[in-house]
Amino acid sequence: MRPRTTNSSTRTFDVHRVSFESVGALAFVNEYSGFAVQPARYIAFAECKLARPGSPIYHCRRCRVKPRSDPRFTAHVGIDWADAKHDVCLQAADSEQREFDRFAHQVGSIDHWAKSLHQRFGGPIAVALELAKGPLVYALQKYDFFVLFPINPATLAKYREAFKPSGAKDDPTDAELALDLLLRHPERFPPLKPQSVAMRTLLSLIEQRRELVDDKTRVTNRLGNALKQYYPQALDWFEQRDTILFCDFLRRWPTLAAVKRARNAGLKAFFYAHNGRRPTLIDERIEAIRAATPLTDDMGVIAPYRLQVLVLVEQLRVTLQAIDRFDRQIATVAATLPDYALFSPLPGAGPHLAPRLLAAFGEQRERFRSADELQKYSGIAPVTERSGKKHWVHWRWQCPTFVRQTFVEWAAQTVNKSFWAGVYYRQQRAKGSSHQAAVRALAFKWIRILYRCWQARTPYDESTYLNALRQRGSPLLKPLHPTAQNA
Repeated sequence: MRPRTTNSSTRTFDVHRVSFESVGALAFVNEYSGFAVQPARYIAFAECKLARPGSPIYHCRRCRVKPRSDPRFTAHVGIDWADAKHDVCLQAADSEQREFDRFAHQVGSIDHWAKSLHQRFGGPIAVALELAKGPLVYALQKYDFFVLFPINPATLAKYREAFKPSGAKDDPTDAELALDLLLRHPERFPPLKPQSVAMRTLLSLIEQRRELVDDKTRVTNRLGNALKQYYPQALDWFEQRDTILFCDFLRRWPTLAAVKRARNAGLKAFFYAHNGRRPTLIDERIEAIRAATPLTDDMGVIAPYRLQVLVLVEQLRVTLQAIDRFDRQIATVAATLPDYALFSPLPGAGPHLAPRLLAAFGEQRERFRSADELQKYSGIAPVTERSGKKHWVHWRWQCPTFVRQTFVEWAAQTVNKSFWAGVYYRQQRAKGSSHQAAVRALAFKWIRILYRCWQARTPYDESTYLNALRQRGSPLLKPLHPTAQNA
């Protein structure tokens, strides 16, 4: 093998006389070679020196397809971010040369890099990066001369794979690919437009609350597994295990032997102190405690698991208290947003799902041009693949999972709280759909309704929608008796 500037001794072209080979790339000639990019030379953007010339991906014999530059921007920047450093590729608006740089992920380094760019180019400056939020985005948003263009990481990965089939990857190359995508397809990447402070606060709060709920589930599962090893009766006495009542009971009586030594008056006082006002349930629990038989008497099992239960109980208690604090803060912030009145009265929404629905829609009504775009963005709309005689429909693999969870969880709550939603769900189940498929289909319909209400700033009204279904002769109302339809 011998080093060459391309992967083959002769350049290849397609039927349109377009070559897909990289210019200036160092590689070895064999049938499995990919593209290995030369190490980039890093220079400071504040200087007027130039690194290696730009190497556009598309080439022809007689002409070269140049990236389209947006005249609004004085420069275009592509950033490949990392935890400790960020690689950068820059192209000035009046130049075809590309420069490379790197700066550390430190507040001082980011500030120095941003100010040097502003001193050299002024503004505005277009920045393409694989982030819509995160520390780097938050740091760059404070500079008004930057316009950020988020690029989906999957899009950049497929773009890299298209021209580097060997799988070669390098941070400076990824920064250049991000820049190239922004220059060649500016219409594909809308600029990042931050919402109001209250809306961004709400979005962050509900996402963090969801993480705490996942922590609660994880700790509760571990606690249940530990109790099954030596004290399974406690799981039978309490249906809900993610409560302060359950935590206090286990902290006071962490073993069966300890609770058997307790007096009936003490047990009753404990339950009454925790708002247990059902004498029948209290008596049943006390009777079950007196009749319980130990699973094991081996202290080699009981002692370590008793300690683990006490530790997990404290973790669960702290998590439950944190969730309550987040709930109060979410309620306070959501009430300040004008669109909250559109979502709070929705059937099945409640204090937890209504803020999540509000955050899913946001306050920028130009963000989604139709309900179809929102259905696809949220992952509720299915994906159709066709190839020859094959036809395959599946759900979306790339979507904001939390947004999809929001719509699916809320749609499930509306089955027994909205008349038409319950009828539609049962129809889907009668057709053979699983519960999850039926709920997703219901969420698909709900998004169309909510989108219309959101755009018109009109709260949803069940009777108005049922009248509209009746006027259209919807099959949802056909199973009903005519008298019931008129009612």
